[in-house]
Amino acid sequence: MTTPILQSYVAGRWVGREAAQTLRSAVNGKPVASTHADKLDFAEAVRHARKVGVPNLLKLDFQERAERLKALAKFLAERKEELYAVSAHTGATRTDGWIDIEGGSGTLFAYAGVGANELPSGNLVHEGPAIPLGKKGAFAGTHILVPRGGLAVHINAFNFPVWGLLEKFAPSFLAGVPCIGKPATSTSYLTEKAVRLMVESGLLPEGSLQLVIGSTGDLLDQLDGADVVTFTGSADTAAKLRVHPNIVRHSVAFNAEADSLNMAVLAPDVTPEDEEFDLFVKEVVREMTVKAGQKCTAIRRAIVPRKHVDEVARRLRARLAKVVVGDPALEDVRMGALASLDQRVDVAERVKALMKNAELVFGEQDGFAPRGDGVAEGAFFAPTLLLAKNAAGDDSVHDIEAFGPVSTLMPYEDLDEALVLAAKGKGSLVGTLVTRDPATAARFVPAAAATHGRILVLDREAAAESTGHGSPLPLLKHGGPGRAGGGEELGGLRAVKHYLQRAAVQGSPTMLSAVTREHVRGAKVRESEVHPFRRHFEDLQIGDSLLTHRRTVTEADIVAFGGLSGDFFYMHFDELAARDSPFGKRIAHGYFVLSAAAGLFVSPAPGPVLANYGLDTLRFIKPVGIGDTIQARLTAKRKIDKRKKDAKGVGQGVVAWDVEVTNQEGELVASYDILTLVAKRN
Repeated sequence: MTTPILQSYVAGRWVGREAAQTLRSAVNGKPVASTHADKLDFAEAVRHARKVGVPNLLKLDFQERAERLKALAKFLAERKEELYAVSAHTGATRTDGWIDIEGGSGTLFAYAGVGANELPSGNLVHEGPAIPLGKKGAFAGTHILVPRGGLAVHINAFNFPVWGLLEKFAPSFLAGVPCIGKPATSTSYLTEKAVRLMVESGLLPEGSLQLVIGSTGDLLDQLDGADVVTFTGSADTAAKLRVHPNIVRHSVAFNAEADSLNMAVLAPDVTPEDEEFDLFVKEVVREMTVKAGQKCTAIRRAIVPRKHVDEVARRLRARLAKVVVGDPALEDVRMGALASLDQRVDVAERVKALMKNAELVFGEQDGFAPRGDGVAEGAFFAPTLLLAKNAAGDDSVHDIEAFGPVSTLMPYEDLDEALVLAAKGKGSLVGTLVTRDPATAARFVPAAAATHGRILVLDREAAAESTGHGSPLPLLKHGGPGRAGGGEELGGLRAVKHYLQRAAVQGSPTMLSAVTREHVRGAKVRESEVHPFRRHFEDLQIGDSLLTHRRTVTEADIVAFGGLSGDFFYMHFDELAARDSPFGKRIAHGYFVLSAAAGLFVSPAPGPVLANYGLDTLRFIKPVGIGDTIQARLTAKRKIDKRKKDAKGVGQGVVAWDVEVTNQEGELVASYDILTLVAKRN
């Protein structure tokens, strides 16, 4: 049977006919595919991204790109078995593959939600509010975010061939930035399969995604200041790429997420009788065996009270002895192989280096016998537990990472020493603290946060729903300082903003409104005889405004609202106590002012405004007393076309309205945004 030749996807075509490097199954060593020897024109790839990808992506807006991501996530989820079939060659079990494959499509779903819920229509994000820069309000400033106009080069590691591509692709696509994905060669056959499915979906605008199999050649030499490079892999490779002459010359944005020696600390308050003690043991074993320990977030350093070292070691040995290693196709196998034979050699060398200052607690001699046909030719490695009795005096156990099923126990005397050991990793992606005591967590986490990108606090309450130490989540930051690369990925909207260019804008409020497509207070408004609530979504313009009639607040209003709401706070009802307060008088309930303002501006008859579903930025600025007269101004601030329809097929959009409530002196007493669902004409 002929070994298939992997192809790159460049400038809208699949490239690669001549075989080059043979890629072998991590399970049995049999050929899976080969890379291609055909040389790629990286100048053409970059030109295609800029000239074709950028315009095509920007023909869509944030909301439309979010829709594409959601549809793509569904498309891949429906074809996941095709990816699982290929994933088996990487040595991954079904559980391992789930993290990579379904975790990848799940990340697309998550970013589709970020786009739909947090980004506007159009291709500009207003980072408000605008800031007055003059005494009379005629000059103001604000910030905007816009697509960079360049491309992103995503360089990924071998351990997550699908998720690694998609977790970078999703935010860059949403931001309107085309990307060139470069997977690690050893598992690139799985990435190529995923990209073939993505192209097959027909959901990707031409030029929005390209794939490079093999070397990046002179790709980085083609980039300029509008571009972005994101890297996941070893700290050493990250350091080399960061100082690439062209990246330095053009100040190309560079984000690195590097392997790190992550820690888990068993707090001194936990005893062997506590449930948390076993939670710690389970977490360490899981992080050693999932993906055969090939995770940049895996626990490399298990830091435990010295008095509990022997018991922790005993329980870890017992659990590790039950782990069945072998061909993932076998139902009873719980840990597969390393990604390649080269990786196995590398892990073995690093374990040997670690053992110069650490002793073996559990390893190959403890009954290691991978199951399955042909596994002798596979890249299997025994779960290996080490003990470094003097971790405080030995830097090597904090510097050398064996990127496999390897972890090192490290004893400590008190929490201060545990924090010192945790920091010796010189920057980590994630750390875990297992504790029963909130005070311990309150002391430990802020100190450890300085050297860790994410911290899991694990106890019996969180355990039922915890996603675990090693699982980056789309809506939380992934990355860490120092050795961990100093970068950030994921984090919801934070990741999208990484691919956008921020600019400060100054001018009159009217000009800022025109630029941001969002009403800025002080800008000119449009008033007409047609109430803004009577306008359909398409007809409503930013700046459409209504200045209401006035209402004088009476004592009866306060008494009635108190009786209705049950709010009898003394400031509203106790004349003597209120007189001694900073306000010097009884005042109306803040929520009465809110309700009264709604009564002033709401158009009561049926119309395009379907529902009010929230308030943002609510502030009560000044008190409203008995006899004060209030007035409201309602202005269309922002429109978001959700491209949704109701059960009757009527389209809908979201409108945010700026509301200013003033008193008889023209002073602002309340300020907020009200969000409404507004029907379209068609």
